[in-house]
Amino acid sequence: MSITLLRTLVAVADTGSFVAAAHRVHVSQAAIGQQMRKLEDLLGTSLFDRTAKPPALTPLARSMLPKARSLVSDYDRLIACAGDANNLAGTLSLGAVPSSLHGLVPMALKRLMRSTPQLSVKVVPGLSTDLLEMVGRGAIDAAITSAPLTPAPNLRTYHIAQEPLVLISAPNAPTGAPHDLLRTHPYIRHTPRATAGQIADEWLMRNQITVQSIMELESLETVASVVAHGLGVSVVPDICMPDAVFAALRRVPLETTGRSLSLLARKDCAKAQLVERLMEEVSVAVREYKEKLQ
Repeated sequence: MSITLLRTLVAVADTGSFVAAAHRVHVSQAAIGQQMRKLEDLLGTSLFDRTAKPPALTPLARSMLPKARSLVSDYDRLIACAGDANNLAGTLSLGAVPSSLHGLVPMALKRLMRSTPQLSVKVVPGLSTDLLEMVGRGAIDAAITSAPLTPAPNLRTYHIAQEPLVLISAPNAPTGAPHDLLRTHPYIRHTPRATAGQIADEWLMRNQITVQSIMELESLETVASVVAHGLGVSVVPDICMPDAVFAALRRVPLETTGRSLSLLARKDCAKAQLVERLMEEVSVAVREYKEKLQ
């Protein structure tokens, strides 16, 4: 039995359809169907209820998934170990929260790819909660994102930077005590689907501050842009390597630790050596940025 068939089965289970699985493993939808029929022929049983739209896994197929995932993971680790220990070629799939894509990720990848010219990188932008789930099930190799509020036992966390919460407002906005500004100005909320949004909401609750929320946005960059145009204020992490819009905002520190920006990867990640090298370059990028500010 080919490991490809098991990898495709896992992809279908993870993505929920043959179409999405085809994008995951870079083949056509027809090829996905052919591979799954071949796997069914080898096993002598049906793995999908094809009367459902899209086809649904049978109970037997669902019971096979843990073992299939384990076999695929073991195979990937075997291939990684069999190669030259110094060979950092191949493809690294890296998730990243949008706030890291303007400075941190490009700077770190530039350094990494300069030293590993055979490496290619697929960057997957997303919200922290989505990226955490993707890393956990092995859909991506690693992610630069907020550390989970509840530690995940199957993930390794590399701390990048602590980003304390700040009150942001337009450069020409009225000044005042943070609590007063939050109560009297329209509030631009960062979605609680993002860990940073959850942290901000919890801070407001702890301090018993009721805000006048006028919109909810999914990315810190969009929040910063709306605030920069004078539409309101917000509570967000103080991005460690911000873009020009965020850097120009008025930022008032709040009494909290904020979010921990981290690099996350599965403990059994087959590309652990690449992840370690990436973390080295991320650390250098952050250090060099801080030195420029001094």
